[in-house]
Amino acid sequence: MGRFLSLLQHFFIKKDRTTQQLASFVRTVTGMIPSNLALYKVALQHSSIEEGHTSNERLEFLGDAILSAIVADYLFKKYPLKEEGFLTDIRSRLVNRDSLNGLARKIHLDKFLHYDTNLVKRSGHKFIYGNALEALIGAVYLDHGYERCQKFVIDRLIVNYVSLKELIAHDTNFKSKIIQWAHKNHLQVVFRILEEKQYDYYKEFTAQVLINQKVMGAGTGRTKKCAEQMAAQQALQYTEPVEET
Repeated sequence: MGRFLSLLQHFFIKKDRTTQQLASFVRTVTGMIPSNLALYKVALQHSSIEEGHTSNERLEFLGDAILSAIVADYLFKKYPLKEEGFLTDIRSRLVNRDSLNGLARKIHLDKFLHYDTNLVKRSGHKFIYGNALEALIGAVYLDHGYERCQKFVIDRLIVNYVSLKELIAHDTNFKSKIIQWAHKNHLQVVFRILEEKQYDYYKEFTAQVLINQKVMGAGTGRTKKCAEQMAAQQALQYTEPVEET
């Protein structure tokens, strides 16, 4: 009965233009009519806009866990003969900050996210769109349940926008690559965690990679491993000139 009343409200209650656009966006992206539009409003509300609003951080926390579970289940069934290391690596590539940021832009979520541009730039938040995508997944889960949320993630996001074949072919273990390169060239490589920030529902780490005591790359991530991978990716841009000397 509750869902039926929500659908009646969706069709017959007059909405302002912004609300109509949000409802249309959710329907287009998820393939489902939102029963509780307020959830999606919160999902697209960044913490940089605080006064009188609820930020999307709690939904982001929930969506992160739901997404990880859905992707793990999907990969486990799709690759029944693959070992744990392979599955962990592919899942990490699918749900890392850069991938989610790009995916959020592909579905045009960036056009609907509310945030303070100046505050976000000053704070150095680089992954607000990917974080909002996780919040959106959390909203879909609360609005429609796990099975329909699972269908949204797999059918609407992974199948439409992710090439697993390319993902598998493209080795993104940047830390391993930089270590191998350094050893080959008889150079010392050190990874160092510079900073650990605690937000309401998650941590953010900043890492550096030093080659022969010179800083060659820096990166941030939700885990130390992700931060180190980003730092290593940046450092790899400078490996060729060093190798030639």
